[in-house]
This record gives sequence, structure tokens and C-alpha cells, in this order.
Amino acid sequence: MSNIVFNIFLLLTFFAVQVSAKSSSKLSFDEELSQFSYPFEVYSFALDSQHQSLSMRYMDVGNKKSEKVIVLLHGKNFSGYYWKRIAEDLIKVGYRVIIPDQIGFGKSSKPNYYQYSFSQLASNTQLLLKNLNIQSYTLVGHSMGGMLGVNMAYLFPDSVNKLILINPIGLEPYLDYVQYKEPNFFYKKELSKTIDKIRNYQKKNYYNGKWNEEYEKLLIPYKGWLNGPDWKKVAWNNALTYGPIFTEDITHKLEKISQETYFIIGTRDTTGPGRAWKKVGVIHKLGQYHKLGKAAKSQVKNATLLELPGLGHMPQFEDYDRFSRVFLPIVK
Repeated sequence: MSNIVFNIFLLLTFFAVQVSAKSSSKLSFDEELSQFSYPFEVYSFALDSQHQSLSMRYMDVGNKKSEKVIVLLHGKNFSGYYWKRIAEDLIKVGYRVIIPDQIGFGKSSKPNYYQYSFSQLASNTQLLLKNLNIQSYTLVGHSMGGMLGVNMAYLFPDSVNKLILINPIGLEPYLDYVQYKEPNFFYKKELSKTIDKIRNYQKKNYYNGKWNEEYEKLLIPYKGWLNGPDWKKVAWNNALTYGPIFTEDITHKLEKISQETYFIIGTRDTTGPGRAWKKVGVIHKLGQYHKLGKAAKSQVKNATLLELPGLGHMPQFEDYDRFSRVFLPIVK
């Protein structure tokens, strides 16, 4: 009897895996992820930018009357949906939480043409917050969102009262070490992506070769986009948004940041954009976050460095308990 039960269990498990794989292969999302549900209600902000009518999507959760406002800025390979757990904890301590999808990302508009810059994205975000009658806020940026956060703190010092950067990229001037590549280069790379390539990249570079169900969930938007009708348009915007990462050096702005600033750094991180196309003769090793965090901290007047040894580029997913023990005391 036990063998029969065991065999039935194996059959059901196999069937469940096959159904899951089949359903994943059938996912199909349009350019604005209309078929993909975010963890909270999504709103639209109409934006007239660069002779175009665009829609900037965002989530606005927590007590709308709270004087404690925090803005969460996503990274390059994600959008607002991945802030769910952090947002829920922030709501518990009384925050109103604003989570925008930048133009070109997530559920926001994907223009056919757009001059992407961090100043432009910062201006878009500030317009959104002004429209919501938000005058002052704490700013949290992860990865590319850290580069955007530095620009917002620099451009709007009277609005950003505290800056929290989670494994930000841009802590070294990439074009000092790597060749400039035009958008077509990145567009070809985007078009060659598969879900296996995306997964393998993140597994290797974010999670030290490990993988689990929570990491897999973060890939759902890409699974739908790759199967959907608008992948080329999404890929083109993905390509264009590499521009400011390489051409806009934020290191010279760090010393101009006056706000209370926190660097939360998973020191195992080795993210180094452009590593594969270094300039001839360059021996500099990109992405040494165990050094970059310390160097960045020394450049900001009022900065605190909080290192998380053994964690990588996604400390808030790799070990949320450890991450939250340094993050939550900053915002309480």
C-alpha cells in the first residue's frame, strides 16, 4: 500500500510541475503588464514629457494623512512590485508608502523614443509627489534606484529629508574603465534574452548560485513579456535606460549630498556594469562592494555604512531578517 501511495504522490507531483511549467509558458503580458497583478492598487499619473503624453504608474499605500512619507525606487531589472514585504513593514510603523514605476519600467509607459537621464526620471518622480501634495519624504533606492536617489537628493534637497541606498550601482565611474556602447548594442543583447538566461544571470550574480521559489516569482513579468506582443518595445526601452547608468557619473555628487544618508551594503556583491567590455589595458576590478561602500560613505558628509557580510546585490530578498534588522531601525 505504501508503494502505491508513494507512486501516486510522484505522479501528482510530476503533474503539478508540468501544469506549472505549461502555465508559465503561456504567460503573455503587454508592454504595461496589464495582465500582471501588483501587490497593491495601482494608480496612474498623466505626464506630459518630451512632447509625449505618458502614464507613470505608482502604488500609494498606508495612511494617506501620515506625516511620515517614504518613496521606494526600484532597480534596473525590476519595478515596483518587488517592494511588497518592505512596504508592508513600513505601513506597520505608520508610513505612507509611494512606489513608482519609472517611465520605461513595469506598468509605466514605454515610449518609442525618450531621452533617458536620471535628472529626467527625478523630475518625473518629483512631479508625481507634488501632484500628491507631498512636500517632504524619506527616499529609498535599490541598485539603479540608488543612482536615481542620489540625483533626487541633489536636485531636491528641500524635499528629501533622508536617503537610504541599498546596494546602489554607480559607486564608481564606469566610463573610466569600460567602453561606451550605443543603444543598439544593448538592444541586441535584450533581444537575445531568454528566461533561462535571465534566471542564470540572477542566480550567479545576485544569489551566489542559489535559487528558490521567491526568486522565481520575481521573473514573472519577464516571462510574460518574452511571450507577449510588445517585447521588442520593452527591450528597446531596456536598452535606452542603460545610457544614464554609464554616462552619468554620480560619484562627484556624493560630496554634495547634505541629507542624513545610509548605505546598506551586501558586501558579497560584485555588480560591475560593463565588465565584459573593459577598455584595453584596464586592470581595475569592478564591483568590489566591500570597498565601494566604505569609499562612498567617506564622500557623504552625514553618512552611515551598514554592511551585511555574506549577502549580495539583493540583501532584502536573500535574507530579509538580517536586512530588516538594519533597515527598520533607520526608518522608525
